[in-house]
Amino acid sequence: MTDAPLIVSQPVRAALAGNAPVVALESTIITHGMPWPRNLETAKAAEEAVRAADATPATVAVIDGRICVGLEPEALTALARDVAAAKLSRADLALCLARRQTGSCTVAATMICARLAGISVFATGGIGGVHAGAETSFDISADLAELAQTPVTVVAAGAKAILDLPKTLEVLETLGVPVICHGSDEFPAFWSRRSGLPAPARMDSAAEIARAHALRAALGLPGGQLVANPIPPEAEIPLEELAPLIARAQREAEAEGIRGKAVTPFLLARLFELTEGRSLEANIALLLNNARLAAAIACELAGR
Repeated sequence: MTDAPLIVSQPVRAALAGNAPVVALESTIITHGMPWPRNLETAKAAEEAVRAADATPATVAVIDGRICVGLEPEALTALARDVAAAKLSRADLALCLARRQTGSCTVAATMICARLAGISVFATGGIGGVHAGAETSFDISADLAELAQTPVTVVAAGAKAILDLPKTLEVLETLGVPVICHGSDEFPAFWSRRSGLPAPARMDSAAEIARAHALRAALGLPGGQLVANPIPPEAEIPLEELAPLIARAQREAEAEGIRGKAVTPFLLARLFELTEGRSLEANIALLLNNARLAAAIACELAGR
């Protein structure tokens, strides 16, 4: 039970009451990750991918100062059109609620809200991590610390390739977060299937991943686990092609003095331009792929 202003939609509430599988979906990709109307189309497609895999989707956002777990179609459309929606992480969530504002939830905020609602599995595109130059900027995403303390399994295509992936994996290891690469011996790099970094652990089935989640709870271990799910081969942009473009976009961000939360949206937008839209199509493909795997894990946890 919680005193937080939490509204769970009827379909999600019914699924949870019946111990049926539920998958949380983030909303930052809707408000800050894609242009209209692709953002709404993608949000609907992610929900449908979860339903097609026999689970109930629960898109998470803050609407007028209330945590909404599961959005009605009208609310989803309104959020996709809301250019003023805040981007919420752990530090911002309570402030947005207190001010009765609207905001989309990052990985960290979605994990918090999913736990409040009783949801154990969450699908996203890619997690945040250690930004390039973090040794001087100390720019490290709150997603990593959230994974260390909130018991939700997060399915992502690794960490976003615009980040320092070796340092991101080092921080996750220090924090005691299991990083499970699904069907791969190599950690994926978001738009690319390969990063050159070995998988910390490999699991090939949703059932095995679900068992690991359940055993963490049985052992009393805090935090969740990261499931790194490579983008489908037909949708990937190879890292050797993408790396020079990422480096160029990062140099431009530094030259323009872009910092903090503004960095990721800037880099994603710039890479959309530099890849002539291919990065967006890859982003959509990996999100849907993650939604399907998350649903399979949720079904295993529900005992199907």
